[in-house]
Amino acid sequence: MRGFKMFRSSTEEVGDTPQCGQTRRVSPMDRSGLNETTSYGPASTSSGSSHQSLDEGSTSFNHGPLLPRMASGDVMDSQSRLTTSCSSATTTSGASVIVAVVEGRGLARGEIGMASLNLKYPELILSQFADTGTYAKVITKIHILVPLEILMPDTASEKGKGTKLFNLITENFPGVAFTAIQRKYFNERKGLEYIQQLCAPEFATVLMEVQAKYYCLAAAAALLKYLEFIQNSVYAAKSLKVSFKGSEQTAMIDSASAANLELVVNNRDHRSEHTLLGVLNHTKTPGGARRLRSNILEPLVDVDTINIRLDTIRELLQDEELFFGLKNAIGHFLDIDQLLSVLVQIPKQETVQVAEAKITHVIQLKHTLDLVITLYEQMVLKNCKTTLLKAYYTSLEDNRFDMILEQIKMVINDDTTYLKGSLNMRTQKCYAVRPNINEFLDIARRAYTEIVDDIAGLVNQMGERYGFPMRTSFSTARGFFIQMKLEGVVLPEGKLPSEFIKVTKHKNNYGFTIADLMKMNDRCDEALREIFHMSYVVICQLLSTIHEHIHCLYKLSDAVSMLDMLLSLANACTISDYVRPEFTDTLAIKQGRHPILERIVGQQPISNNSYISEGSNFVIITGPNMSGKSTYLKQVALCQIMAQIGSFVPAEYASFRVADQVFTRIGVDDDFETNSSTFMLEMKEISYIIHNVSDRSLIIIDELGRGTSAEEGIGICHSVCEFLLSHKAFTLFATHFMELCQLESLYPNVENQHMEVQHTRSGDTGTESVVYTYLLNRGCSEERHYGLRAAEMTALPSNIIQEAKIIASKVSQQLLAKHHSDPETQRQRAVYHLATRLLQTARNSRLDPDSLRMYLKGLKKQYEAELQAAGQLAFIDTEEE
Repeated sequence: MRGFKMFRSSTEEVGDTPQCGQTRRVSPMDRSGLNETTSYGPASTSSGSSHQSLDEGSTSFNHGPLLPRMASGDVMDSQSRLTTSCSSATTTSGASVIVAVVEGRGLARGEIGMASLNLKYPELILSQFADTGTYAKVITKIHILVPLEILMPDTASEKGKGTKLFNLITENFPGVAFTAIQRKYFNERKGLEYIQQLCAPEFATVLMEVQAKYYCLAAAAALLKYLEFIQNSVYAAKSLKVSFKGSEQTAMIDSASAANLELVVNNRDHRSEHTLLGVLNHTKTPGGARRLRSNILEPLVDVDTINIRLDTIRELLQDEELFFGLKNAIGHFLDIDQLLSVLVQIPKQETVQVAEAKITHVIQLKHTLDLVITLYEQMVLKNCKTTLLKAYYTSLEDNRFDMILEQIKMVINDDTTYLKGSLNMRTQKCYAVRPNINEFLDIARRAYTEIVDDIAGLVNQMGERYGFPMRTSFSTARGFFIQMKLEGVVLPEGKLPSEFIKVTKHKNNYGFTIADLMKMNDRCDEALREIFHMSYVVICQLLSTIHEHIHCLYKLSDAVSMLDMLLSLANACTISDYVRPEFTDTLAIKQGRHPILERIVGQQPISNNSYISEGSNFVIITGPNMSGKSTYLKQVALCQIMAQIGSFVPAEYASFRVADQVFTRIGVDDDFETNSSTFMLEMKEISYIIHNVSDRSLIIIDELGRGTSAEEGIGICHSVCEFLLSHKAFTLFATHFMELCQLESLYPNVENQHMEVQHTRSGDTGTESVVYTYLLNRGCSEERHYGLRAAEMTALPSNIIQEAKIIASKVSQQLLAKHHSDPETQRQRAVYHLATRLLQTARNSRLDPDSLRMYLKGLKKQYEAELQAAGQLAFIDTEEE
């Protein structure tokens, strides 16, 4: 087992991003098919060069018995190169995920296999799905992962004629390192072998899911081999969490929509917390924050799972003792994911840094397990009522936590714990292992203690000799040094004695050392190296005994991150007035508010009602500039996403239909990078929606066709609306084209709404001004020429504005003919509305018989009123004839 090397110890940075201008490429040498059985060759990395090479005859490394043996003749690549620009280095600075992507060939084109692994968390995530010609699912999944590097077969980028998928990935992720790997390494048989050997027993059921998923297995084989190559490391047997995630388990939100809605990044200031993540994020652990982010970008679609989360949040809000007890307990946990990542790898090279890091990891593991026992014994979760909290309480009963802790306490001192501060932690590591386990270790520790005592004695002597108030200090960079604060003390000749060297000064505080202290520091470091080396030997033996039980930490990591996320969502409810959402076939929000706007203004913004059902699934919203249309559209989408992650929402009442996709088309900026004009950008975005829309999508369109002439814009809007009307997707369409309001008279499922404004006239000057109410009302906006009103607020000369008003009114008179709805259409509309409302009542009604009778009488009256209106319309038309 000693033959395995860690990816990196926790004291180093994870992920090796090339310097700007540095290049690395994998050139295609062999285009063997996917099914070729291949062994992997030996590898070494040459230093001092920007190229990584793997040649026959280079130094072989010992794999141990865990992975398939490699035939000595095979090479992964001759020259490995990927280009990273300076800008890309910044975009991927926090990234630690490597993704392998492969596409089927021939008849299987469009079938995608993906495998990804986070270097900071040992979970191999596999996906396989059929994608459309736009590869929307692949691009979205990669965006969510924020990868450090993307691996693809060399055949995808062959001779500069990349496949469509390859070109799309390189266009969409210009700042991410890309590596082409020989196709033969995308081998599904090897992938299955890897997973059988590396998958922890708890997750073995994944083998049943993936054994026929050839493309994700192929991607896994290439990814794991590549990790072994670049990191010169492998994972220990039965140590990885392997999971399969299909694309149907979560709702899809494309990267443009995520940016438009400011889900995780604020568009104006990337450091700002004015995002949906910023509003909901009150997590205490890194795992909880990661989980919340991934849930916001990929909301749930399973109503049962969502309701279980909502039940849990309700219990947390109702039980104050549970809420604060759990919050306090969760807050002390470290990053369990990262701890797991280093514990399941066993280093080959026994350096001092590796030894020190391993001791730290065992102390962190003891700290974590102590917290589990505390969490369980304090019975914070014992009396919970909801199934999720009960399940997590049961998972803490796992006797492996006790077994590992007992094994650790046989070797590690009881009072050893994780502390902040470099000297505190250094002391903890030094005395972590119990005495009398290794006599050489005890001797080294005595020597270290004597040196530390000598240092303290030396500093006291110096203080007495010079009459200065000296004290011993420690820093990681300097080791032990002397500090003193001089207040009211006059230095002889105005300076420190000459034997004080490496002097630093901050106000009256001096830091310095002397030659004898530097020698003692060297002796101290030497003693520490001995201590760490011998402690490491003991700790390696300890880890080999507890290794088979370590996988219970995966369960713990899941419990802590989920509890942290749910506590965070419950915390958000205590700050604002949120309500529990229901799930029906209707989107109905009473007095809904924009969650991010509410956080920015610090008080409740103007609230609005929303209602979309199968009977009226297409809402056209009109209104002047700055009247609140865009804010309202985003508000509906954000509330939908909040509900689907299992959060309460900012409203008095909320009901949602589960959306499998959320699309947005917002903003009208040119894109210089892709040489796209405003209009081209609009067309690309709307084309994406049209190609991917489903009957359960939520579509938000804020302005369309504004980048071309009015006639063409109206034509495109009309045809897009008619296409979307043929689907059952819920659509909110904001526009300045009043002509689109006529769709209401053509289609019974279209509804016109508008943002209300009020006009006030000044008593003194007689000037008219517009007051924005930000309230949504039924019907089409009566406002005309509001663009000219907005222009009046600027410094444009009044004669230009007057001329514009005259021309605009003439054009309007020519364009606007009198439109009457056909009486027969009105009657059909009334019948359609009655039918859809009856259907809705049959599906969702929870009313008692008397209330239901009253409701149905109301429906009948409404239907009769609509029929009567249609009859009057027919009478008016007859008179006109």
